[in-house]
Amino acid sequence: MAKPKKQPRPKAETPKGFRDYFGAEVSQRAAMLRQIAGVYHRYGFDALESSAVETVEALGKFLPDVDRPNEGVFAWQEADETGNGDWLALRYDLTAPLARVYAQHRNDLPTPYRRYAMGPVWRNEKPGPGRFRQFYQCDADTVGAPSVAADAEICAMLADCLEEVGIPRGDYVVRVNNRKVLNGVLQIMEANVQPSWAEGETNSELRGFDIEAAVLRTMDKYDKVGAEGVRQLLGKGRLDESGAFIEGVGLAEDQISAVVDFLKSRSDSNENTLDNLWSVVAGRSEVGMTGVTELREISDLLLAQGYGPDRIVIDPSVVRGLGYYTGPVFEAELTFEILDEKGRKRQFGSVAGGGRYDDLVKRFTGQEVPATGVSIGVDRLLAALHAKGRMQSHDTGPVVVTVMDRERMADYQAMVGELRAAGIRAEVYLGNPKNFGNQLKYADKRNSPVAVIEGGDEKVRGVVQIKDLILGAQIAENATLEEWKERPSQFEVPRAQLVEKVREILGGQG
Repeated sequence: MAKPKKQPRPKAETPKGFRDYFGAEVSQRAAMLRQIAGVYHRYGFDALESSAVETVEALGKFLPDVDRPNEGVFAWQEADETGNGDWLALRYDLTAPLARVYAQHRNDLPTPYRRYAMGPVWRNEKPGPGRFRQFYQCDADTVGAPSVAADAEICAMLADCLEEVGIPRGDYVVRVNNRKVLNGVLQIMEANVQPSWAEGETNSELRGFDIEAAVLRTMDKYDKVGAEGVRQLLGKGRLDESGAFIEGVGLAEDQISAVVDFLKSRSDSNENTLDNLWSVVAGRSEVGMTGVTELREISDLLLAQGYGPDRIVIDPSVVRGLGYYTGPVFEAELTFEILDEKGRKRQFGSVAGGGRYDDLVKRFTGQEVPATGVSIGVDRLLAALHAKGRMQSHDTGPVVVTVMDRERMADYQAMVGELRAAGIRAEVYLGNPKNFGNQLKYADKRNSPVAVIEGGDEKVRGVVQIKDLILGAQIAENATLEEWKERPSQFEVPRAQLVEKVREILGGQG
């Protein structure tokens, strides 16, 4: 009789595009989420925890086509009696679930409804360096408020959040634009002479793409390539840094000028920028003039609260969510430089974004419901703080009470109980206590600040040994023999003073 085939062991590896988070990463993220939630709460937003699973139909943005029902999301079909159950998916953001929640519960919710939500989202996309299929978002949205005062409030709150987590003024800027102004510029552009690539054909008909989308994508490159680079990309094309030729959109010179004039509207003050924008659209686009008027109101409201152009600027180059946003759009950018993987200096870039999306709830209700909000990339913010050296890559571990005599475990548990009751993070070593050196190695690996030692002799004399592990490491690395003698990293204290002395050491290390 043949032996049953042995099942291969599963590979101990994370799926592609996912990663595990340990210790400091988890606790630092949790601390940052608490800080941001505190700002959101201070602004009057209520917490919402919606389901991580939605119907694919409700998610909307990644609605399935006939052949690929799980495009862009992690989706599966529920089995029912007929084998044709609903398609379900992990949420890809926190905004689509909000639209469903508001449509479902709108009769029970206040209007406007102000909510914040935090948690993981999932994208079934190709992963890359620093780009994962699961990541955290931290959102705040106002649903049911048509006034741009709601947009101004989101911008102010975003600035406060950045400062709350440790990004000082001067290291960030919140940039604001308006989709209506962009639409106005596109109207002006289209009103100019259309180029003809062949008799009777416009460039869009011949080249087979959406010119408006191509123009907006090109505008989004303004910060990288400048006005002349955008001019070339809107025309015949340009050579990039590598020498490769990037084909242009193929607009006529009049059309290109309308777009470049708009992008160059940004000035040294919000007031001047708004005046420049007005001169671009005035008398030429009704929707463009409405957009500039809204931006002016946002700027005035922010200024009244003390948020000037040192923190929040009107910036015509901000382009977000081409088919999604309907009014003001904004993003937060960190302005300090870091070194990339090749040692080159570059700006850290965007860490948050959002805007007004008045059509999202309409998918469920059939009626337009105004909404605006922001999403903060917590993992990006953490990476920024690490890059600037403002956050340690590890947490301080617990105080470790070592075990010199396994028969006296109750004594050691009593010590750790006293430390915990005093609010000090502590643990008893629970490995094999036979080798004391291994206990100290364990404490080092845990990044423990203090080790507590009580052998039989100490027990009889009513004392404990306290080893300052952080100071010990510093002395071992830098100190001379004389300095080592003057500043011992291990000392003896009465057992009754254990908590007091440990607290003293921890306070000095802080």
